[in-house]
Amino acid sequence: RAGAAFQYLLVEKTGTQKNVGLIQLNRPQALNALCEGLMAELRRALEAMESDPEVGAIVLTGSQKAFAAGADIKEMQNKTFQECYNSGFLAGWDKVSIVRKPIIAAVNGYALGGGCELAMMCDIIYAGEKAQFGQPEILLGTIPGAGGTQRLTRAVGKSLAMEMVLTGDRISA
Repeated sequence: RAGAAFQYLLVEKTGTQKNVGLIQLNRPQALNALCEGLMAELRRALEAMESDPEVGAIVLTGSQKAFAAGADIKEMQNKTFQECYNSGFLAGWDKVSIVRKPIIAAVNGYALGGGCELAMMCDIIYAGEKAQFGQPEILLGTIPGAGGTQRLTRAVGKSLAMEMVLTGDRISA
C-alpha cells in the first residue's frame, strides 16, 4: 500500500480508473498541524504523483475537523527569526503551487494560518459546509509567512484580506 511509507499522510490512487491521487493529511492529534516532517512527506507524495503517468489530478484533504490548523507552533516557538531564515524554514512549502497536475483542496473544518495558505496554493478549493478559513497569525504577533498575504488578496480582495490578516477573523465557506 502506498501510504505505508508515510507517517503523517495517507496516500492512495483512487477513482474508477485509479487516476486520481488522494493525499490526506493524517495528524489528527494536532489537527493536522504542518510540522517539518509532514511537509517533507507532502513534497515526496506530490513528486510521486506528479511523475506517475496514471495520475491525472490530485486531491489534497484533511479530516472533518481540520484540513490543517496551521504551522506547528510547538515546533516553531523556540526558533529565532535568524534560525528560521538560515535554515530555510519554509523552503519547499510552495511545492503544491508548482506541481503541473491540477490539485484540488477538499477542505472541511479548520484551514488556518499555514493550512489556509496550503489550500490557497491548490488550483481549486472545494469547501465543505464546516470549512473555516483564517490567517490568525496576528494573534501570535506575526504575519502569514508562506505567501498568505498575497494569495489571500487575490482570492478574496484587498479589503477582506486586510481584515482577516489584521484581525485574525475567520470566514466560512
